[in-house]
Amino acid sequence: WRAKPSPVLLVALAVGLLVTAALAWSAAAVYSRNEGRLLELRARELGLVFAGAVTNLQTPLASAVELADATDGSAAKFRSFMTPYVGNGKQFTSVSLLPLGASQPTVVVGAKPVLLASPVAAQRFFARAERTPLLEVTRMILGSVNRRLGYEYNTPGVKAGFAVYAETALPADRRSKLTADSGFSDLNYALYLGPTQRPQQLLVTNIGRFPISGRKASESVPFGDSSFTLVITPDGSLGGSFFEQLPWIIAAFGIVLSLAAAAVADRLSSRRRHAEQLAADLDQVAEENRRMYAEQRGIAQTLQHALLPEAFPSFAGLQTSARYIPETSGIEVGGDWFDLVEVDAQRGLLIVGDVSGHGLRVATTMASLRFAALAFVSQDPNPGAVLASLADFVDREPHAYFATVLCCLIEVDAHRLTLASAGHLAPLLVDGNTGVFPEMSVGVPIGVERDAPYDELTVEVARGATLLAFTDGLVERRGEILDVGLERLRAAATAQRLALDDLVEKLAHDLGVEAHRDDTAIVAVRWDD
Repeated sequence: WRAKPSPVLLVALAVGLLVTAALAWSAAAVYSRNEGRLLELRARELGLVFAGAVTNLQTPLASAVELADATDGSAAKFRSFMTPYVGNGKQFTSVSLLPLGASQPTVVVGAKPVLLASPVAAQRFFARAERTPLLEVTRMILGSVNRRLGYEYNTPGVKAGFAVYAETALPADRRSKLTADSGFSDLNYALYLGPTQRPQQLLVTNIGRFPISGRKASESVPFGDSSFTLVITPDGSLGGSFFEQLPWIIAAFGIVLSLAAAAVADRLSSRRRHAEQLAADLDQVAEENRRMYAEQRGIAQTLQHALLPEAFPSFAGLQTSARYIPETSGIEVGGDWFDLVEVDAQRGLLIVGDVSGHGLRVATTMASLRFAALAFVSQDPNPGAVLASLADFVDREPHAYFATVLCCLIEVDAHRLTLASAGHLAPLLVDGNTGVFPEMSVGVPIGVERDAPYDELTVEVARGATLLAFTDGLVERRGEILDVGLERLRAAATAQRLALDDLVEKLAHDLGVEAHRDDTAIVAVRWDD
């Protein structure tokens, strides 16, 4: 043993200490960065969960508004539909139905709305809500004891319809304890209403002290015309205690630094190879899913076309053309259909319909209505009688759907049309460069309780005129009033004189395929010049 250390020992010791310090610092930096990335990923993941919850929240409200619009605000039907969603431990504390322009509800399901305790605030909120097609959210938390969050939804484009206002209860002390198997089990969190993190906008939290300090991440989740702001902090290490303690392990065992570094490098390399293999497997699974999706979508489209007529009957002096365009996403079968039934040599009944929803149930309903209509035409081909028979046929048994149907009795030699509608859009009658939507009386859709017969309208048709019947997917756009879509169709149909098949193809391409995501059926009938 020498009293004075040798330079080699000092150099080796210095190099060892420097390497140990560098590795310990690097490990701490990597751990901190990984913790930050994991926290950001968890924030995004929980944001997606909240986004899905917002969709689940809005769906029953949108369905309730559609039901109210379709039933002219029937209190019994509204209460029957919303009761399963209202009550302690359920989705809503209170749900109310209001006519557009009103500030007091006609129907209240559940507890009395807290918002109505302040008539001025309620009137101001409903007036603002009617001007937006989005879910309108109260800008403040309602109530001081029974704290609630309120939101309103109305049908875009309906001028004399209804709005639904709902309230959800919040914890009185803003405290919430979630189960150990939830997405928040290893996190502390705070959820705010709106984009800011003000204490008065706090909805729920499990954090005891504010302001929040330390590592944190936030995510904004759109919620109607407002948003949620989610702030989370880790309750411990997200990546595992080993990586949290790794810098101290390296510092404590600097003498075996090389071995420890080699082991960690080998472990990281192994994890990288595993991740690359996992990525390759995921790519393969994704490719298989894409192939299966394409195959199932092809099957759905084949089934849809199989439920439609392969060809129309021929009438002397009349041209016909039709096109069905499936939605651009999804694999479920739609409910749009059309048919042209030969009544006699000079008359045919054109039927265009749309069953609400998608899926196999809707497809079977559509097929049932189509074949029932064929039977009713043989009994009485008048449009009003066919619609009345269809309505009675559907109302024989309980059902949870409705369908819009348009019937057009075509008299070829007489150049005459007789029209009747069950909730369906009027057709477009094109004569040269002029297009007219006949002003016909529209009855309730098939499947909705009716108290009056279906009125008929008879119009004379010029030589060379074209009748365009269609389903709503051709003209409806999200966030746009229906009149704009109808005018767009009128302009496209009268822009130039085209052969009938070319006209249908142009309308299908310009209006039906590229601009929306809904099933569409188009039928065109043209009298010879």
